[in-house]
Amino acid sequence: MQVIPAIDLIDQQSVRLYQGDFAKQTVIDASPVNQANQIAAAGFERIHIVDLDGAKTGKPVNRAVIEEICRTTPLKVEVGGGIRSLSQINSYLTSGVDRVILGSVALSNPELVEQAITQFGTDQIVVGIDGKNGEVSVSGWTEQSNMKMVDLLNSMVGIGVNQFIVTDIARDGTLAGPNYELFSQLQIQFPNVTIIASGGVSSLLDIKKLGESQIQSVIVGKAMATGKISLSELAEVNQNVS
Repeated sequence: MQVIPAIDLIDQQSVRLYQGDFAKQTVIDASPVNQANQIAAAGFERIHIVDLDGAKTGKPVNRAVIEEICRTTPLKVEVGGGIRSLSQINSYLTSGVDRVILGSVALSNPELVEQAITQFGTDQIVVGIDGKNGEVSVSGWTEQSNMKMVDLLNSMVGIGVNQFIVTDIARDGTLAGPNYELFSQLQIQFPNVTIIASGGVSSLLDIKKLGESQIQSVIVGKAMATGKISLSELAEVNQNVS
């Protein structure tokens, strides 16, 4: 199991939301760069960063902070939030970002995702599918669509995407435990893609149970930020990956 620590950005600060609600945010660290350095010092190789301002506005907002993290840490950085064009993808990938996460645009402009896969390859393009009650949410989770999460994933597989970050918004930031059934069903239905689970992790047992559901990667945010699971405990999970 690979654990990927998460940092969410609003106003150049690290925050956590409750169930994706911008009105229910808690500042975790006024210096995301310091937080990222602590994550790197604990022995992690990768970090998951979401520009929440960008996701809401449809354009990168916290890019300067993200680029500083790329410059000042050895971490492989994956970034999502407000990325809507090939030029934005290229700009991130040429400024130190390891891979880009495309979310809302997968629903609104699947042709762009296909072009991105062709231009940058499957290693550098990840599709984020966020939803609740099995249906996709977009625009920083502020809008709900009628598209089923499984249908969007299926269409993205059809154009060559093989890495997906799947988030159950109802669990995100709640520490209520992941939606094992959702993640397991998707991984079983699409055995040749990587499903990265996100939302609800509160304990090492949650991570173990995800592994038993055939999930190989998990994003941990609030549990890490609040100290419910220590960085050293999470790092040990990664070190035990054979």
